[in-house]
Amino acid sequence: MSRVTCAVASRKRRKRLLERAKGFYGCSSKNIRTAYDAVDKAMSHAYMGRKQKKRQYRRLWTVRINAACRMLGTNYSTFMDGLKKANIELNRKVLADLAVNEFQEFKALVEKVAPAK
Repeated sequence: MSRVTCAVASRKRRKRLLERAKGFYGCSSKNIRTAYDAVDKAMSHAYMGRKQKKRQYRRLWTVRINAACRMLGTNYSTFMDGLKKANIELNRKVLADLAVNEFQEFKALVEKVAPAK
């Protein structure tokens, strides 16, 4: 009886892994044992990165809204509180886009919701 080697399946599996490791430095892209570790770590970083991207965008939008509010004499927390009290439901992404690209509309919005000093 002949010995089963599973050569086709093994080669396919290793080839797929080395494709994922393409571009890695040194042995991490060529040596199968090192490539396994490198790809595992890269995949875990990619998973975390997809979660962090959402947080980082929200922080960026908050910074942009705050900067635009401070140019108009108020601050972020007062502005957001005014939006909630006025029942204006715009998310931070839209508000940040208004602050950057449509400053006059953002200014009108601030004047509508922020208390006069």
